[in-house]
Parts: sequence; C-alpha cells; structure tokens
Amino acid sequence: MKEWKDDKALITLIKAELYTAVIGDIMDKMGYTHQFLSPRIRPLRDDMLVVGRAMTVLEADVCENTVPRGNNPLLQRPFGLMLEALDDLKEDEVYICSGSSPRYALWGELMSTRAIQCKAAGAVVNGYSRDTKGILALNFPCFSYGPYAQDQAPRGKVIDYRVPLELDGVLVNDGDMLVGDIDGVCVIPRQLEDEVFTRALEKARGERVVLQKIQQGMRARDAFDKFGIM
Repeated sequence: MKEWKDDKALITLIKAELYTAVIGDIMDKMGYTHQFLSPRIRPLRDDMLVVGRAMTVLEADVCENTVPRGNNPLLQRPFGLMLEALDDLKEDEVYICSGSSPRYALWGELMSTRAIQCKAAGAVVNGYSRDTKGILALNFPCFSYGPYAQDQAPRGKVIDYRVPLELDGVLVNDGDMLVGDIDGVCVIPRQLEDEVFTRALEKARGERVVLQKIQQGMRARDAFDKFGIM
C-alpha cells in the first residue's frame, strides 16, 4: 500500500528518503534495466536534487541565416516554440529537452528565472547549459552536459512540447517522474511509479539497517544472508 496521497506527498518522501541508486535497483529487478539518462547529464552543483514530472520538449538543429527559407512557418520564429513551452511549465514539473545535437546551450539564467515563477522543479537537458553563475545564484536545479556559452538562437529551435522523447534509448513521456542527483537522472514511467517507489522506500530503509549493522561489525556475507541487501 502506498504511503502518499498526491504528488506533493510523494515528492516530499522521495527527497527525504530516496536516491537514484536505490530507485534504479528496484527498476532493474522489475526488468526495466535502461531507465538512466546518459552519465554526461550532470548537476551543475553536486548537491543539486531534482524531483518532478517531466514536461517534455523537442528541439531540432537549424541553419539560420538572413534569407527565410523552408515551408514550415514555425522555423521562422525566434526559438520556435521554446517560449511557449517555457510558459507552459506547471508546478513541480521538470523541463526536459532533447532532439538536437549537443553543440549549444539549451538552458540559461533567464529560463531558470521564468521556471521559478512557474514553480517548476528543475531542468534536465540533453546538451549544455549556460549563464552558470546566474543559475547557481538562483539555486535552480539544472542538469546538463555542463557549462558552454554558445547560444541556441541561431542553431536550434523547439519544434514541439509535451510529446514523447527518446534520450539515448531511454523513453520519456510527458508526466513521467524524474529523479536526479549526483549519481544521475532516472526516469520512472507513470504506470510503474506506485510499485517502484513503494519498493524503493522499503529497500532504502532496509539499507539503513544494514549500514548500521556493518558499522557495528557485522560481516558483509552475514548481512547479505540475513537482510538480502548490499
């Protein structure tokens, strides 16, 4: 039986008791063995934690010049649909963006400022971020390939949002739960989350018991045989 009644309570539990390693362990046992995003996607600061619902954003490379070309009027707009996607962020959602080549920044300080106004939980981008000092000063959870100032404006545009994304083979649907910390970002499909988080809480609490026993001198073999955790 789950211990939470809504997303607020679940997010509070995750932040208080869970971490990506234990969540990933449970999904492995359930047969979902490819739920972590690329290890290139890291927090801008080691203590950053992001927990929230995915708000998926699809980016595409463009070759912008002074002569309008092409048949899609969307591509003639600055940033494509990026501003609309940013304004559509809801409370406790995570802006997660992919689809372009990693040649430019997909997130920055002004975007972070707007996301904070929307009460968003953070940003996870399959590429770089910039305005690093500003984002750190805002204490806004940002996960990316790291700092790189090259702008997306002449190089990429958002072509859709709230659509399924695939990041290096990991499927992310709008509304899936994302949990990210120093060890990576994992994707928990909505249809699995009740079982995943119920079992993860049980395992995390068991690990704390095992830790205490080992600190008291119990052998690793004996601890595993007794508790089935290591």
